[in-house]
Amino acid sequence: MTTNARAKKIKLVICDVDGVLTDGKIIYDDLGKESKNFNVQDGLGLVLLKKYGIQTAIISARASKVVAHRAKDIGIEHVVTGAFPKLAAYDQLVKKLNVKDSEVCFIGDDLPDLAIMKRVGLAVAVSNAVAQVKRVAHDTTRKRGGEGAVREVVEKILKAQGYWLSILKEV
Repeated sequence: MTTNARAKKIKLVICDVDGVLTDGKIIYDDLGKESKNFNVQDGLGLVLLKKYGIQTAIISARASKVVAHRAKDIGIEHVVTGAFPKLAAYDQLVKKLNVKDSEVCFIGDDLPDLAIMKRVGLAVAVSNAVAQVKRVAHDTTRKRGGEGAVREVVEKILKAQGYWLSILKEV
């Protein structure tokens, strides 16, 4: 099945955080306060998905207050952090949202993402993902995590579902 055919079915997009929504770097100041860099274009992409009825979620192995702040900022309601392994959190989420595996896109970059990626209808690896993740992915982005990779996936989904031209007319 082509990536476009898979993208047409998507009702839920789930992102990992470190290395996907961020560049994978975790910065600590002298007081131990954590910060991360998020891409604005990725954020707008996730907002656009929601506008067109496609749900969004985060599943991350690391617990982080920074992630909760970013998710709230862009309207992601389903956020699971500290999920390791991630598959149990995934199972609970798809059950809660009543979606099938084939209707889920997961964007990942590292080994903790593999179990979910093997289950979903559209598994996407960011270009800087580890080799094992790229091997199970249905698609790999041109852009790196934290540098617009999520936006790239969002645009493919919105185009496949026929929403992209409407978006361009509205801006």
